[in-house]
Amino acid sequence: MKSILIACLALEAAAHALAQSPSPAPVKVETGLVQGVVERDLTVYKGIPFAAPPVGDLRWRAPQPAASWEGVRAAVAFGPDPYQGDGKGPVSEDCLYLNIWTPATAPTDKVPVLVWIYGGGFSFGSNSTPVHNGEHLARKGVVLVTINYRVGPLGFLAHPELSAESPRKTSGNWGLLDQIAGLRWVQRNIAAFGGDPDRVTIFGESAGGIAVSMLCASPEAKGLFRGAISQSGGSFGPTRPTTYPGENMRTLTQAEASGAAYVQKAGVSSIAELRRLSPDKLPAGWGSGAAWPIVDGWVIPDDQHRLYEAGRYNDVDILVGYNSDEGLSFSREKTPGEYRANVAGRYGPFAEKLLAAYPATETTVPKTARDLMRDAAFGWQTWAWATLQARTGKSRVYYYYFDQHPERPADSPEADHGMPHGVDVPYVFQTLDRGDSKLTPGDWAISDTVSTYWTNFAKRGDPNGEGVPPWPRYTADSPQVMHFRDTARVGAVPSADALAVLDAYFAWRRTPEGAAWAK
Repeated sequence: MKSILIACLALEAAAHALAQSPSPAPVKVETGLVQGVVERDLTVYKGIPFAAPPVGDLRWRAPQPAASWEGVRAAVAFGPDPYQGDGKGPVSEDCLYLNIWTPATAPTDKVPVLVWIYGGGFSFGSNSTPVHNGEHLARKGVVLVTINYRVGPLGFLAHPELSAESPRKTSGNWGLLDQIAGLRWVQRNIAAFGGDPDRVTIFGESAGGIAVSMLCASPEAKGLFRGAISQSGGSFGPTRPTTYPGENMRTLTQAEASGAAYVQKAGVSSIAELRRLSPDKLPAGWGSGAAWPIVDGWVIPDDQHRLYEAGRYNDVDILVGYNSDEGLSFSREKTPGEYRANVAGRYGPFAEKLLAAYPATETTVPKTARDLMRDAAFGWQTWAWATLQARTGKSRVYYYYFDQHPERPADSPEADHGMPHGVDVPYVFQTLDRGDSKLTPGDWAISDTVSTYWTNFAKRGDPNGEGVPPWPRYTADSPQVMHFRDTARVGAVPSADALAVLDAYFAWRRTPEGAAWAK
């Protein structure tokens, strides 16, 4: 009882000391003064607007400059999350805000900058979740920035009327333009927070990692960052009218047709009428028909694989990878028969080869089969990105495979389960205590290692440094991959033979025959 009382008194004293911490001096940004809060050895700023609220006539337009304000703006609370799903929770169309954790004590410190882009299938996403708390990464010597962007139909609706009113005669990639606007804000303002605009690294997971790869291929993002980290990302599949994981991209024409159907679904006949609807009256969520970036000829000029083959991309240092059992989160087949039928429906003439490379058993759909979903959506995308850039670029490439998961009895139904999708995020942010309570010393150790690699990469474009195992570059002649499982060790590309079969499928899909076959 006495020890509990002492602990409570210590916590109370710490809370009192934090409450009495001196307020930091206001910081001047382009639109006015902002004042954050001191949290031990960091200064934290939340809810800084980087663009005007995309509401009213600004709905489905490129982000516009934020308005200036008088006096000092308190930057002490997260802005709303982007409007999504059923509209419940702290969400709003007025969502274009960013947050900063900085260890700098003066604007002249020039601390490297990490900018986080959240995932959520481009339909959902939030920076206010505790898992994305930037304090631990910032304490490893970076300025940590998290930026909001529009998601779902509000972020990605394309429509002929929207294209007609655009100076670029295109539409649909509003959420990506939000990210670019946030990065431009960082370039113009981060020095005031002690950050170095010449050492900005973007990083993201899932849709955020896919967005990172798109920004690496976008002329609009050129010069806004010098390094990129993608966790379970990449977008190197060709366009397809009916999309699948790994073949998510559509052309502007295809997306505009879906946008026209979306307007009808909303019960109106024009974009002007659609803009007058409150967001809760808009069809939203998965399957809404307007919730993914597209090849618009501007933000995303072309099939990204072709862009990289031609050397038409932002050649920056990259660190890319994925988790060992991504398919566990997405595979829906319950029987071998269902699995074979779905593979035949998606892959057509390549189905038998892929079934041999990613086999099921006579009675089950094990990890060997789930890995087809993993590799189509993430593994091949990562491998293609790393391999293409190693061949056509000059910057450094680092490749990883995350396989952290509990040990399970051999006779358990979960015996072959690896690391599912998204589980890597708290390891990177060192926020494991915000999630699963069944943690081992190995979990904490690999979290510290991974977060050190990420912040080293932000500092130097190279994850190597004191206290972590050497991580070799991935090259065409030496395709080495860092494997994370309690410790970090160098190994081969996972499922390399199966990836080669999948690569042949994607190559065929980019031929006239393969393009004509896809429906």
